[in-house]
Amino acid sequence: MTTQSIGSKPTAQPTKELETFENPNTKRDLHIHMQIPEFTCLCPKTGQPDFATLYLDYIPDERCVELKSIKLYIWSFRDEGCFHEAVTNQILNDLVKATQPRFMRLTAKFFVRGGIFTNVTVEHKKKGWKADPYIDINRFPSETNYRD
Repeated sequence: MTTQSIGSKPTAQPTKELETFENPNTKRDLHIHMQIPEFTCLCPKTGQPDFATLYLDYIPDERCVELKSIKLYIWSFRDEGCFHEAVTNQILNDLVKATQPRFMRLTAKFFVRGGIFTNVTVEHKKKGWKADPYIDINRFPSETNYRD
């Protein structure tokens, strides 16, 4: 009897290396938004797992972060004891170092622990960069396509 393989053993490993690629249009403020719902680290006091959803918003300058790279980078915190404030700042620092963006904001929304939700937001702005005025093109409800 032969057994059929459903796939090979995964070869990806967590890493602190962040890969980047060239911004396809440096003349424009390109807003990149990522939602990363599977962040885990360990409580440095108890060793219990902490879970968070990370929200990354950035406007690249010359470099963008590669998605598989950030996935493996985020995975690298799984077995590390980290205070929420420290790990959020560390992730932002590493992303800024790798990409040198015009603007970057990271919000970490940690799930409840001991009856407390923790949200940590950190930002980086490149010296001299100013955001263009916001234009709201979503003034009309998208749920309806009829008139009352």
